[in-house]
Amino acid sequence: MKIKSFLALVFLVTLNFSNANAQINLGEKALGALQNGVASFTFSNEDAAKLSKEAVRKMDSTNVVAGPKDGYSLRLNRIFGKHAAENGLALNYKVYLTKDVNAFATADGSVRVFSGLMDIMDDNQLLAVIGHEIGHVANEDTKDAMKAAYRKAAVIGAVSSQSDKVAKLTDSQLGQIGSAMIDSKHSRKQESEADTFSYDFMKRNGYNVNAVESAFALLASQSGGSSADFLTKMMSSHPDPKDRAETAKQRAIADGLYKAYVQKAISNKAVAVKTPAKKTTKKKK
Repeated sequence: MKIKSFLALVFLVTLNFSNANAQINLGEKALGALQNGVASFTFSNEDAAKLSKEAVRKMDSTNVVAGPKDGYSLRLNRIFGKHAAENGLALNYKVYLTKDVNAFATADGSVRVFSGLMDIMDDNQLLAVIGHEIGHVANEDTKDAMKAAYRKAAVIGAVSSQSDKVAKLTDSQLGQIGSAMIDSKHSRKQESEADTFSYDFMKRNGYNVNAVESAFALLASQSGGSSADFLTKMMSSHPDPKDRAETAKQRAIADGLYKAYVQKAISNKAVAVKTPAKKTTKKKK
């Protein structure tokens, strides 16, 4: 199966947003802005979280978000809702209804999972991927990504490159920021640390740690085609998913927990709840 969009993984991701997928190309204006010192302006972690929240709001408005009674939302809430305060973080999460295989997390604690990813992964595998994304938030990698995205937008003139303060952005600029933020690449070290966080997250919460290896192996098997999607990008700019799967396997072996993982049944359908019929009592004549 060929996939048309995702991860810088599992995890940050290249997303195929319908109205906010502007590509960032640096030209003469960018070079001029760089020469004027745009990369040195003050940008706090609070700025990163605030702008991330606004950019995610924009992305939510340009994607189809699963409603609270949708099967995808019910499933994500069931398996992930209990972890909304994981590691002392304040996380919020939603599902984007699209066939794309993606997931991402941002500096403000927003976690967005694409239904395409939920269609190919069981609960444990999905938790392994989400655990990786939480790791990027906990390790503040997402704040670094937000800062890089803002600077990218600044150097192409989307925001003032001369100000030492973060500018107020329009919806169009927020869309551009969101695209650049998702396009930002984490370092190999950051990815490896997020992988470790994912394994520890699974182990700490009593989940099957072998799902970490399985999730990476599954992504590797799905990475056909030459499009710049989640999988292709992950493989070109991050440690190879096969190597990451092997690293997770070796950790499980060292912990005495290794056993070849067998994928469980996957269901994203809302389960109908039957309301018991009320018993009626006949009046005695």
